[in-house]
Amino acid sequence: MLGPYGYTTGLIGKWHLTERYSGDYRSRPGNPYAHGFDEVIASEQKYIGDGDYFHPYFFMPDLPAREPDEYLTDRLAQETVDFIGRHRDEPFFLHVSNYAVHTRLDAKPDLVAKYAAKPGAGDSPNRPVLAAMLESVDDQVGRIAATLVELGIARDTLLLVTSDNGGPYRDANRPLRGGKGELYEGGIRVPLIASWPGTIRPGRRDATPTSTIDILPTALDLAGGRLRGNDFDGVSIAPILTGRGRVHRDSLFWVYPHFIGSTHPHAAVRRGRYKLVQYLRDGRTELYDLARDPGETTDISAEEVVTERILRAHLRAHLADVDVLPPPPSRAAYPHRELEETFDGDLSRWETLPVGAAFGEVAVRDGQLAVTAARMTHLVFRSDVAPSSDEVAVVLDTGTFAESGSQDTVFVGLAKDAGNYLLFRYHNGLHRVGWDLRIDGALITAGGEPLGNLDGSVDLTGPAARYAFVLRGTSATAYADQGSGWEFLYSVDVGGAVDLADPAVRASYRYAASVRLDDGTITLDGITAHRARPFRPH
Repeated sequence: MLGPYGYTTGLIGKWHLTERYSGDYRSRPGNPYAHGFDEVIASEQKYIGDGDYFHPYFFMPDLPAREPDEYLTDRLAQETVDFIGRHRDEPFFLHVSNYAVHTRLDAKPDLVAKYAAKPGAGDSPNRPVLAAMLESVDDQVGRIAATLVELGIARDTLLLVTSDNGGPYRDANRPLRGGKGELYEGGIRVPLIASWPGTIRPGRRDATPTSTIDILPTALDLAGGRLRGNDFDGVSIAPILTGRGRVHRDSLFWVYPHFIGSTHPHAAVRRGRYKLVQYLRDGRTELYDLARDPGETTDISAEEVVTERILRAHLRAHLADVDVLPPPPSRAAYPHRELEETFDGDLSRWETLPVGAAFGEVAVRDGQLAVTAARMTHLVFRSDVAPSSDEVAVVLDTGTFAESGSQDTVFVGLAKDAGNYLLFRYHNGLHRVGWDLRIDGALITAGGEPLGNLDGSVDLTGPAARYAFVLRGTSATAYADQGSGWEFLYSVDVGGAVDLADPAVRASYRYAASVRLDDGTITLDGITAHRARPFRPH
């Protein structure tokens, strides 16, 4: 966007948007070069996990230190100063993205000692290590601002400082509700601080809601580019920054399709003073008046029925537009049948694959597949049908459960062999759902979301119960029908481990069901698979 206007663009620090962490960096899906950055410095080569702040950095194993006992926030500051110096005589756009603060806390010992010595350091919400880390970030921002002044380009440079979300510690976000991973105000309301000597009057405050999606159109606007139609999700906030106008926007939207802590996937829309929060599993909504109730303490959806209905419609249209989740596995969404097995014959089209030692008996009777065992056994039933598209829905009609032992688990998904599969599981004893990705015999769970807060909320023992595996690209989504319609449960992106969007990879996998038990009998009523589009061979 900015290159045609003479700008050099740079990213320093965290990116966290690549879909895999192996192979040539520039060839990885979603890498920052693919987004148009000319220079990428100190960006992670491996998954950042808990965070790492002193050299050597585990997620950047090839990055040499520039000084002894190097602290990562300081290293990013030095790289930023150097970038600005290299490009001081030309237009540039630089995105500096800190790894601090992320999950595990670690700071320079002298700063930790400084805050640990303060009165009340051990009292909530005070956290000396967090305070020390934030002082390093503050020092970094100070170095950047000072460099612009020293090089004589401060009056030509807009400096923005913001955060990607509210803090994970709810007590520190009060009086706002919630925190990181939540779409209540404590999770999404953060400051945007702007400095532009000679253009922005120091100390001015503005309560106009804005978003990080506004930064790109703002940069293009200030660079002299044209903002055409609906090119951007955001809007230019240049009129607010320069004090020459206002921003006109109908609504702001947020979608968080993940689990984090006790938070379930949800979405939100704000329009004026009103904000609607909707949980994606069952569609439950809450409505708040942020002008009167910024802490979102009182749901007013029952009193403001018309407003709730309007915002719900707005959010429904937005969710369809961003297309985050695949549609539930209805015949309307997936009309083309690929597999239909009601177990009313033999298993000649199915291969039985034991995961580890095989015990028990397998039989087909009365339209059901039955597995009986008196000791631990795990069997994968692999069909002879490969998915012909990366938009398919596989539905398992559950039968009866063992109701004894400790395993009592059924699975549905795709399998290559006993050592390579992606299967969604339902454990009846705990009413627990989850997923198993096995690659070359190893069970891959890195990056898995904490699904434990779904425990006890899914029961597939009813006569119409079904469990679904929906594939779209490299992502798979679980839906359950407990007898009253499909409910969204969770999604998992496995692109970094197995690329099921690749036809050659997908051709080696087959639709599959699976049973794991240690005592009793589990039956399956059937399994079907449908694709979204007509099959067109390559």
